[in-house]
Formats: sequence, structure tokens, C-alpha cells
Amino acid sequence: MGWTLHEYNQHMFPGVGTIINILTIISGASLGVLVGNRMNTRTRTLLTDVLGLVTLLGAGSALIPLWSERYINALPQGWTLLVVLGSLLIGGLIGSALKLENRLDSLGENLRIRFKASSDSPFVEGFVAASLLFAIGPLAILGSISDGMGTGIDQLILKSTLDFFAAMAFATSLGWGVAVSAIPVGIYQATWTIIGFGLGEILDGYQVDAMTIVGGIMLICISFRLLNIKNVAVGNLLPALAIAPVFALLAHSL
Repeated sequence: MGWTLHEYNQHMFPGVGTIINILTIISGASLGVLVGNRMNTRTRTLLTDVLGLVTLLGAGSALIPLWSERYINALPQGWTLLVVLGSLLIGGLIGSALKLENRLDSLGENLRIRFKASSDSPFVEGFVAASLLFAIGPLAILGSISDGMGTGIDQLILKSTLDFFAAMAFATSLGWGVAVSAIPVGIYQATWTIIGFGLGEILDGYQVDAMTIVGGIMLICISFRLLNIKNVAVGNLLPALAIAPVFALLAHSL
């Protein structure tokens, strides 16, 4: 007799959701590369522009919690934007001090050499953009925590489905770097899975909202890069994702 998704979740080991996510990113990107190799440069450029616009649309969706009653009521008046601003500023300072953007680029370049990709290929751009895109957002964190707690992989299954199509779309123009982004994404989500396994439910709704809004701002930065509007060092802003829930908690306590 077949299992329901709930029964299936109960028989899974912590981390299986991230493993599924890694496999979907690699498989989606592989299909994208096969399709992309049949396209000329002009078509690939057009697809990259379309991806930038769609990413911008996704950023707009991520900003919606900024006006939600849950987020507004949880914070003192005037702090809704300050939490976001403070998280991005402090996160940016930490990321710049740690040179996260340079480290991401260097990692991408080393992987490009290891995978013998051409220096003219968009391997590094695909690796960095896809790594950030797949890691930013509440599903990556909340889904991994839920996986670690043993309460189900439903969120990661949803994320895996979305990432499969996103990886396929990105890889048509950005190549194998998108597939290799599965490595840092896997490490990132595995870390949150371990946190969930050890600590259980640790984030309230308004904290998730703060993290989602900050992620939305970062998605705007990614879309700007894809559209060649401005090359924002999004990697340096990554610590803001961890700072946002903490900053929101401090503001909530005022």
C-alpha cells in the first residue's frame, strides 16, 4: 500500500529534503545546458534579460510582508523599515569585512577551472547568481529547519520543484555554473537542517517576514546584475539574512 506524503515524511532521515533539492538543481541545469547549446548568443542574452525581469517580479512578491499586519503589529511604530535597513547595513559591513563577494567569485573561478569551462563562458556569473537565488528566501531556511525537526519536507519539495525549472531556465544562458551552485546551496541548507535538528522551531512569523523582506531586496540586486543595470555585491549582503530575524526580535522587545 502506498504512503501518504505525511507518512513518507515520518520515515525520512534529516537532510533528505536538501538531497532532493540538490538533485533537482543539477538535473534542471543539465537539461537547460542541453537546450542552451542549441541557441545563438542573441537568444541567450534575451533569455538572461527575461530571467532578470522574472527575478525582479519575485523580489516584488518577497516584499509583500513589509505591509502585512503580522509584521507591522510585531514591531514598534516606525521600525518596520529600520529593521530592514539596519539588517542590510550591518550585514553589508560584515560581508564586506569578510569579503564574501570576492570569496564567492574566487570559488566560482576555481570551480570553472576544475570543470574546465572556458574563460569566456558565463560560468562564474551563473554560479554566483544561481547560488544566491537558490539560497535566498524563506523556503531554503524554513524548509531545512522543518526537515531537521522531522516535521516534514513539504516546503523543500516545493522549493525543489521551483528550483528545477529556475535552474533549467538559467542554465540555458548561464551554463554549467548553475548546476555547480548546488554545492554551496547544499552546504547552506544542511547547516539550517542541523540547526533545526538541534534547536527545533526557533523563528516567529514576524522574524520570517523580516528575513523574507531582506531577501526581496537582495533579489532586486540580483535582477539588476542580470539586466546589467548595476553590479551590486549581493554576496556581501548575505549576513543580513541571519541578522534580520535577530534585529526583528530586538525591535519586538522594545
